[in-house]
Amino acid sequence: MDLRASGNERTPFSDADAMFSGFSQDDFVELAYCAGDFMLAIDESNVIRDVAFSGKEYQLANRWIGKKWAETVTVESQPKIERMLDSRQGLDTKWRQVNHHHDGEDIPVKYRTIKPESGPWTIAVGRDLRVVSALQQRLLRTQQSMERDYLNLRQTETRYRLLFDNISYPVMIVDADDLSIQQANSALHSLVNAAPGSLDSKSLTSLVAEESRDALVAHIGAASVSNVSDPVSIQLAGQGDPVRLTMSAFRQSGKQYWLVNIDDGEHRVPGRQSDRYVLDAVEQMPDAFVLANSKQEIVVANRAFAELVQAGSQEQLVGVSLNRFIGRPDVDLNLLRKQLKDHQNVRNFSSVVNDLSGGEEPVEISAIMIEQDQPLFGYSVRTVGRRERDLPGSGEELRSVDQLTELVGRRPLKEIVRESSDLIERMCIEAALIHTSDNRASAAEILGLSRQSLYSKLHRHGLGNLSDKS
Repeated sequence: MDLRASGNERTPFSDADAMFSGFSQDDFVELAYCAGDFMLAIDESNVIRDVAFSGKEYQLANRWIGKKWAETVTVESQPKIERMLDSRQGLDTKWRQVNHHHDGEDIPVKYRTIKPESGPWTIAVGRDLRVVSALQQRLLRTQQSMERDYLNLRQTETRYRLLFDNISYPVMIVDADDLSIQQANSALHSLVNAAPGSLDSKSLTSLVAEESRDALVAHIGAASVSNVSDPVSIQLAGQGDPVRLTMSAFRQSGKQYWLVNIDDGEHRVPGRQSDRYVLDAVEQMPDAFVLANSKQEIVVANRAFAELVQAGSQEQLVGVSLNRFIGRPDVDLNLLRKQLKDHQNVRNFSSVVNDLSGGEEPVEISAIMIEQDQPLFGYSVRTVGRRERDLPGSGEELRSVDQLTELVGRRPLKEIVRESSDLIERMCIEAALIHTSDNRASAAEILGLSRQSLYSKLHRHGLGNLSDKS
């Protein structure tokens, strides 16, 4: 067998004639299918005379029969077709990608042509590249999205660094594990007379005078167990006047850090006093309040909420799922969260609170969502037991539609429907009696009831005496 194209780039069989001696024509076609998805038979006039394909999705090739191969591709692909068919350039051994027209879209196909020494036909073996093209498009879009995200991240980081460095009061970020300073702003460097950037990686304790280190350790311990801790007065190393230091914890990339603010008496640390007023008000308010994270785990709860659920302490509730207490598990809170995502706040949502002893209390909930890196959900819970007692019970008399709608969320739908039917029936009977001047025979007639049925319903609804006035 003559392997005309064998060259330095290929290593043919040492005895190709022997290797292929037992192969039939069908076997060679199967080999071609292994190389591509379909094949085109092209005559000396460069017209497609026949096609062969290995799947129904390639039946589109039937449309090309009788057309010149170059006419089936886009303009920019035609030079590649001419190159593959130009016999003056010899056998083209390269795979070349072209784009076919099909139903308003371009189909990418990679071709390799084979032309025997004798015979008029050229066989073009084609590989469908649509899947590869789709993956390339996805990769391109992903890269573009990553580049946009990276640019946004760089811009955000730049703004953060500018804001951090230009804060007027001293502030630093400290690693909670070893108390090493990760970043400190210009005001802090100026306060301790340090060169810019020289505080990075130093220990926080190295900035504090030895006699104040115990107070610093105690403050760190208090801040570790409480979200709110009072400022501590410490003496900085080499400084004359003491300063007030406050710490608050935050997590980033799975690690805990401290945000440390220092009040040196010259620069106002904003928000501290007002924050304390707000926190004190929330703690002492008569309505229950609870703050939960995105997993609905309690972050903080005030004293009223602890009393409402009969918890021994507020700290006992931290980390507990709010589903344990509010409404039906995974139902009421999910409804609240959906409304919060749509409207940012919810007012007077009817539900119940289940306490730790198994009791149940009807409540109304107002809620807000605080959008941060991890959203927080605040719930103000107000008991409505007194208002609930004013609503009619299952055996009491219903007098208005408003009373029925108040039952939604407090009674099963089946009971509400039954009671609403009773209400409508009573109202219709009363209207019929008024319309007929209390003539019960006429009232039964216009209601489509027998007189005995009307008497029975009058008795059930307690409407008047049972003496027949007709």
